[in-house]
Amino acid sequence: MGRISTVLNGKLIGRILSYILLITSLSMLLSLAVSLFYRETETALMFLIIIAVLSAISIAGILFFKPIRTTLRVRDGFLVVTLSWFLMSLAGALPFWFSGSFPTFIDAFFESASGFTTTGSTILSDVESLTKGVQFWRTFTHWLGGMGILVFVVALLPSLGVGGLQLIQAEAPGPTTDKLASKLTDTAKILYTIYLVFTAVETVLLLLGGMDWFDALTHSFATMGTGGFGNYNNSIAAFDSPYIQWVITLFMMLAGTRFTLYYLLLRRKFKEVAGDSEMKVYWLIWGAVTVLLTVILLKENVVPSLEEALRLSGFQTASLLTTTGFATADFDLWPAAAKMLLFLLYFIGGCAGSTGGGIKVIRLISYFKFIKRGLYLRLHPNAVVPVKIGGKPLSQESVSSISTFLFFYMFLILLGTAVVAFDGQDLVTALSASLACLGNVGPGFNLVGPACNFGFLSGFTKTFLAFLMIVGRLELFTVLTIFMPSFWNPNKY
Repeated sequence: MGRISTVLNGKLIGRILSYILLITSLSMLLSLAVSLFYRETETALMFLIIIAVLSAISIAGILFFKPIRTTLRVRDGFLVVTLSWFLMSLAGALPFWFSGSFPTFIDAFFESASGFTTTGSTILSDVESLTKGVQFWRTFTHWLGGMGILVFVVALLPSLGVGGLQLIQAEAPGPTTDKLASKLTDTAKILYTIYLVFTAVETVLLLLGGMDWFDALTHSFATMGTGGFGNYNNSIAAFDSPYIQWVITLFMMLAGTRFTLYYLLLRRKFKEVAGDSEMKVYWLIWGAVTVLLTVILLKENVVPSLEEALRLSGFQTASLLTTTGFATADFDLWPAAAKMLLFLLYFIGGCAGSTGGGIKVIRLISYFKFIKRGLYLRLHPNAVVPVKIGGKPLSQESVSSISTFLFFYMFLILLGTAVVAFDGQDLVTALSASLACLGNVGPGFNLVGPACNFGFLSGFTKTFLAFLMIVGRLELFTVLTIFMPSFWNPNKY
């Protein structure tokens, strides 16, 4: 432990974790207010006690941990981000556990991890039985986890200084981290302002569509966080409103787009936005899959009209592509060709720098360019062909990082599939459960389809899948790096 303490800034890590716990506990104040508004006395008292206890612990930690050095090194950033997501998931599980709606604490932890990682997988068979306060907290975890509560910390805690960059880099959902302003705190504030504006606009549009304020706000939380938790057992289908479905489709796609592009739009840098290859491919995938699904649904007489086929196809494509996980139909009952198209979306994900999960479109673009270059070099072995993204050549480090990421991603999918299969489940259930959790998608196929849940799995399997959710949300390397012996070597990094 002596050697480790010389490497890791333990006091700063402890202080940041204390702030994370404090922010998590104070975030529950909104759920407390909702419980009081709906006169849910027991739920309100539960939230009050949890907030008081967690706040006391976090304040004690802030007072106790007084770091001399306030700069985070790379290894500090990896460790604090990983520990933060587990800490948030554990703390966030307390309202679920004490509400009495979850059979075990593992179930509550699974639901909380699914919320903060914006996965949307659930163990509940009856979401509507939850109190309003707990429902609000359930969807609010999506909103907090969507942009990343650690980005929020960097915005509010300038005392972290430039060391906060390690938090952003360790948590950023994609292979690139854009810096919009000279100060990192300003960048974080810009991103959160955009996030807030989109959430507010969607809430207003859903209100205009007939939702009450509670449903409009909570579904906006889940949409902008690309999470997928809803307040009804039938998800978005419960509203039976084409208008609402189209609004949510639009905002799912907006949430899955790189947020820095919106800042560029505000700066009137239209050429840069129009030339973004990832955004173009992202929307092209949505359009192409939507059209193909529409044709299949009409051809197989799944729906009676073109409008309904287009709406269901567009919604479900957006939901799985952005890893949101909402449903307007049980797509597990659709024809095999339609399910195959949807299954392929599990391997894509949103754009880098969005709230979406998955592999990310930019990585797939890069990888296909690697393949194209490899085939070209077979014919012209002496040629020098750099892989370019947006007109800029990728460094060898980036090429290696993307290839390594894809290898580990596939390895973890297979490992997760094996774990679920050893729990006695069929291959389709096992594979789709692994994909849905690692990619932060939510529903899978067969026994974990959109009309089902994960509650029947064993405690060990649910714990492992929750681990996959966090690993996937943190882009694999952040978590996996701390398991390397060299991470704990004081002579490295």
